[in-house]
Amino acid sequence: MKLVADTNVLVSALLTPAGPCGQILDLLTDGAIQGCFDARILSEYEEVLLDPRFPFTAKQVSTTLDVFRVGGTPVAALPLDVSLPHEDDRPFLEAAAAAHVPLVTGNTKHYPARARAGVTVLTPSQFLELLRRQS
Repeated sequence: MKLVADTNVLVSALLTPAGPCGQILDLLTDGAIQGCFDARILSEYEEVLLDPRFPFTAKQVSTTLDVFRVGGTPVAALPLDVSLPHEDDRPFLEAAAAAHVPLVTGNTKHYPARARAGVTVLTPSQFLELLRRQS
């Protein structure tokens, strides 16, 4: 199964490895699922994960980014004509729409139903439950 992971999923995964986001990162790392991304998404991942407010080492960030660079699926996202509460979230929605995969986020309110462009938006727990049901 493939997904687009919002940056908050990776932050939570590194902060709380035993939680749902950590489980998703483990599945991505093991190749059990694949992350879809474009250059904008990788850039945001790197920028946020390297933010000095977080305790992540450069090695942790590099290893996390490599999960996508090496085992992920690059996507050629197209612009969507939707209005989002936070424009910084647009790349994630556009990539999920282009790849026809769910968008997994801890901030579902950032993706109102009227603006999802047909994309399924799930919390990390909802994604894990979907994965369990499909296994």
